[in-house]
Amino acid sequence: MIVRISGEDQYRLADGESQRLNELENAVIAIVEGGREDGFADAFRSLLDYVRANGTRIGDDELETSDLILPPADLTFAEAGREFTGEGLVPD
Repeated sequence: MIVRISGEDQYRLADGESQRLNELENAVIAIVEGGREDGFADAFRSLLDYVRANGTRIGDDELETSDLILPPADLTFAEAGREFTGEGLVPD
């Protein structure tokens, strides 16, 4: 699975990582849908940090199609309300 963090890099994650990625995204969705702005920053940072820590950065000289594009790290809570709803971004 190829994951892009907007404004940063692309990362290659093993297919087995998709379940944990989905769990982290579901935590962000629950916070956003629950209107709990105070927990959003930590949950969203955990999602991005997971990709960075468990993925292998794809070099700038490689062209890969992203399977998933995550919003940039500076995403606000208001913006997240448009991104993280319903089934979310991570494919099941």
